[in-house]
Amino acid sequence: MSKRKRRVFSREFKLSAVQRMIAGERRADLSRELGVPVSHLWQWWAHFRRGGVEALRPACRPRKVPGAVELAPEVKAKQVQDVTSARNRITALERKIGQQQVELDFFRQALRQVGEARQPSDRLGVPASTPRSRR
Repeated sequence: MSKRKRRVFSREFKLSAVQRMIAGERRADLSRELGVPVSHLWQWWAHFRRGGVEALRPACRPRKVPGAVELAPEVKAKQVQDVTSARNRITALERKIGQQQVELDFFRQALRQVGEARQPSDRLGVPASTPRSRR
């Protein structure tokens, strides 16, 4: 493994290198002069083409969101609790939906069996009947 410290280049440095590449300087000459691998130059150029100056950010650093505020540990813990309780509620509701589906299936089957057991009437306007239960 390399013991050299990793270099972090500023946005201005990257922008000047990209502008020089756009102006027509050879990447190999620019790489030697700046002490940067050619692959880095190509990456910076691609990022610049995709997202402009904002895409040229320092390596391994997250993008800053304007107005973002770091939350206190207590607030983060409360959010985790809220998420946990919401997941528990979702699980309970899904379980209830499953029970209701079983009940619906039962009643559909019962209705189907009753419908099959009904005797059709021969006359119009007379309701069909089911056989009497014998007690």
